[in-house]
Amino acid sequence: MELSFFSRRHSYGSVMGILFFLVMLSFQSYRLVVSDSTYLIGLGSYDITGPAADVNMMGYANSDQIASGIHFRLKARTFIVAEPSGNRVAFVNLDACMASQLVTIKALERLKSRYGNLYNEQNVGISGIHTHAGPGGYLQYVVYIVTSLGFVRQSFDVIVDGIEKSFIQAHENLRPGTIHINTGELDAGINRSPSAYLNNPASERSQYQYNVDKVMTLLKFVDNDLGPVGSFNWFATHGTSMSRTNSLISGDNKGAAARFMEDWFQLAASSSQSEQLGFPRRVSNIIPPLHENMGELKKLASSFQASGGMQTTSPQYGSQRVRTFLSQRSQANFVSAFCQTNCGDVSPNVLGTFCIDSGLPCDFNHSTCNGKNELCYGRGPGYPDEFESTRIIGDRQFTKAVELFNTASELVKGRVESRHAYLDFSHLEVNHSTSDGGQQVVKTCSAAMGFAFAAGTTDGPGAFDFRQGDVEGNSFWKLIRNALKTPSKEQVDCQNPKPILLDTGEMKFPYEWAPSILPIQIIRVGQVVILCVPGEFTTMAGRRLRNAVKEVLISGENGEFDNNIHVVIAGLTNTYSQYVATFEEYQMQRYEGASTLYGPHTLNAYIQEFRKLASALVTGGNIPPGPQPPDLLNKQIGFLPPVVVDATPAGVHFGDISSDVPSNSTFRRGEMATATFWSACPRNDLFTNGTFALVEWLDSDKNWVPSYDDDDFCLRFRWWRPSNLSAHSHATLEWRIPQTAAPGIYRFRHFGASKTLLGSISHFSGSSSAFVVV
Repeated sequence: MELSFFSRRHSYGSVMGILFFLVMLSFQSYRLVVSDSTYLIGLGSYDITGPAADVNMMGYANSDQIASGIHFRLKARTFIVAEPSGNRVAFVNLDACMASQLVTIKALERLKSRYGNLYNEQNVGISGIHTHAGPGGYLQYVVYIVTSLGFVRQSFDVIVDGIEKSFIQAHENLRPGTIHINTGELDAGINRSPSAYLNNPASERSQYQYNVDKVMTLLKFVDNDLGPVGSFNWFATHGTSMSRTNSLISGDNKGAAARFMEDWFQLAASSSQSEQLGFPRRVSNIIPPLHENMGELKKLASSFQASGGMQTTSPQYGSQRVRTFLSQRSQANFVSAFCQTNCGDVSPNVLGTFCIDSGLPCDFNHSTCNGKNELCYGRGPGYPDEFESTRIIGDRQFTKAVELFNTASELVKGRVESRHAYLDFSHLEVNHSTSDGGQQVVKTCSAAMGFAFAAGTTDGPGAFDFRQGDVEGNSFWKLIRNALKTPSKEQVDCQNPKPILLDTGEMKFPYEWAPSILPIQIIRVGQVVILCVPGEFTTMAGRRLRNAVKEVLISGENGEFDNNIHVVIAGLTNTYSQYVATFEEYQMQRYEGASTLYGPHTLNAYIQEFRKLASALVTGGNIPPGPQPPDLLNKQIGFLPPVVVDATPAGVHFGDISSDVPSNSTFRRGEMATATFWSACPRNDLFTNGTFALVEWLDSDKNWVPSYDDDDFCLRFRWWRPSNLSAHSHATLEWRIPQTAAPGIYRFRHFGASKTLLGSISHFSGSSSAFVVV
């Protein structure tokens, strides 16, 4: 635009007129920007991978499932949505089994000290994806940390730190942008307790095509200047593709889907640059072969022998991260979260359940084989390879998310707000509809676990003689139970027909065994309403809650909501209180019913109280905050022994190769390459935002370029000791060479940290001999 009208020949009046015109034009432009974008949006993510050694994993309650390496890293992912000059909300998705009350309390304290009251328990939701392959010991109630030998401070701290840092990123990235929503159907789960589902009324079941929810709901975040910056979606399937015998830290199928989608976007965004730079993340015609003669290629590879272990004066692992390399070549860090919803009775093991002794289907009503629950297992689509099952279920979610992301057209519009309350679920009064159409006041109960809880599920069976569907219990285990705590008659009657195995709500030594005060929360962004629940709702329980809230919102007098409203459940949010089954499912006492802590009326209590939150949302009213949950950090007890010392045999250094790749070896895509190093305990340094394992690629200038690290699905870091009490240890790096890997020369590199008897920590690295991929 020419600006000659500011020349001196214009009069003062005409200049002022022009200035006034420009101001009004700017104001109109600002109004257009606000009208189009509606919101300020910010996204962030940060590493929350906990100790990869010695710590029991959270989810299966299997004391033998001890972490010993990394499949791929765990993340905290955050989105913040704010009105340009008004309310704001935030949602954090953790690659963790569930949210923790103690983590939520301490994370919010961090945010308050940094931002004042801008972010608080009212407008921040913290949810877990329900992977069963993450380190435990970060919850505050006894029953959830028994198998981890109590509280594990390292597990706890890395999650709190990661939440704070992902939040800082999201807050600092707040910029004008738009949000789009899309929904679609996919097949990535089956009902693992179908006999309980069938106990729901036939008239209700007939309203739904499936006995699980198959709809994915996705939010697409678009920065006005940078374009798409992320997506969050909700879909119901358990994080149990990785089995109860797996010992590698993993985000399971949802963590895998997030990794696939973030890499998909980052690589697409930076593909031209990465290809020009020779970055070897994919096969490309732009990257010419280093040598046309395979003999020359192998000869060059053979010139690079294992380096031997080297001490480093400072950690180098962070600068070697592959995604650091990628992010430097794109405008913004793309964040994609695959969140959990009402997954209570939904399994990713979609081939069904079978007896491991006979290969026949398990008993329908009890999921047993000849009366034994230990023999009945669900099979994933990659059976018997759990890594392949994880990949397939993750890929199905990723593929659907990409489709929804690319076709999202419905613009999210409307206010940003939230409602939150704490409730004492141990004695809530609930108005219950009777079979004759009347009303009856009933109560929830103090927390208790039924006998069928110990039977486990087809995703992870229990032990001994427990079985799902048990409404009687047995005298031997009642004797054991009574040695801990004999439930009162009132508690037995309240929990009926659940036979109580552990009366956790009334067990207080050395501190509370189970929660009684729970948070409920609604987060609203325009026509999107997120119901944050502190547990695992079954399919039908989730449907009833969503329908109840939707009814309240649509019937509001202000007419703000219509049938276009999107109501999603964010499961395992803010704290954890196990399962929520319907009243009818509770009567069957499958695993989910036996794990519904507060008795048969638990779901009705949630529906009643969420209707109050929804009503307050419609009317603009407030909800009493309720009783505060306890902060039990100072009462925590942990029995996990510290790392005493790391050592190597005489003449061996940390980082030395103990088993190299074969000499002059050549691998094809799809094959597995491995190398083993002398190492030290990963608990000495979590290498947060770094890597223990690296695959490097030799570029045309003979520089080693990071290509795959322990945040990649295809590269596994396994850590092991020759014996339980040994100070010696090894790290085995396993690379399943992707079909998309570029041909060329590669090598392994391992990073670690060792501890002396006096407690000092030293960092080291080592590399393998080179090998060829064709």
